[in-house]
Amino acid sequence: MDFPRVVAAPMAGGPSTPALVNAVSFGFIALGTCTLTQAREWLAACEPPFGANLFVPQREPLPDDVLTVARRLHQKVPDVSSDYAEKFALVLDAAPAVVSSTFGCFTEDEIAQLHAAGSEAWATVTNPAEIAEAQRRGVDGVIVQGPRAGGHRATWDQHDDPDQRPLEELLTLADGPVIAAGGVRGPEDVEKLGVPVACGTAFLLADEAGTSARNRDLLRTDAPAVVSRAFSGRWASGVETAFTREHSDLPPTYPYLRPMTRDNDYCLVGADRGELMAAPAREIERMLTPSPAGAMF
Repeated sequence: MDFPRVVAAPMAGGPSTPALVNAVSFGFIALGTCTLTQAREWLAACEPPFGANLFVPQREPLPDDVLTVARRLHQKVPDVSSDYAEKFALVLDAAPAVVSSTFGCFTEDEIAQLHAAGSEAWATVTNPAEIAEAQRRGVDGVIVQGPRAGGHRATWDQHDDPDQRPLEELLTLADGPVIAAGGVRGPEDVEKLGVPVACGTAFLLADEAGTSARNRDLLRTDAPAVVSRAFSGRWASGVETAFTREHSDLPPTYPYLRPMTRDNDYCLVGADRGELMAAPAREIERMLTPSPAGAMF
């Protein structure tokens, strides 16, 4: 499909809402961590055209690492289970314009199912190997995430360290349709990249975003962003806290860590956020879009 120059990226854990998706020219609803009931309600509330994002199943952390971290934090190992299959069935039924994957790529069979439902299949990629494999499987396009992105680094294997190549370099490795993601703060960044851009951090203080009051306060401070596994057990960029400073050496333990640290501040955000705009999402989209406003790629 033809994307606008600025797309609202999926932000799991609360910030992405149907109201935010409906307020912009094109947005993704994040289904990675919500309940099945929420996923069903949110898909029904989003107005076409829109995108949906899923966290695909991934390689589990080492059991010994999970047990070691639980003991270190004086917690029990939580029960976690995947509802990916059920959410995939929901997006097939809802048939949004685009369905994107994070932490992996849809299988060739899943891509065929999405196409049969009338949806395009896109994959979030972070390095050359992921770009090549996603395109080999036949996705319609790739969302190329650079090292300055907020939230989780979308590496397909949580045991891997994120690629540090600049976003501009990674974009040159992708053939076909692309969306760039990571580090966009103004229209000059969108203009420089020259392709549609997915923005997450820029929309965190949007009126329609589900960002909590506590996180809105944190985002208005000068606390720096840090890339750490201490947020969720996966590499992620967020506001630095005492916990991230004290536990900078945690092994990969996603998705077990977050249930053990529910009382900690958890505010994911990109690098060098500066002063974020607090306004209706449509105004933020206009601010980010180079002139002429609304031009399509």
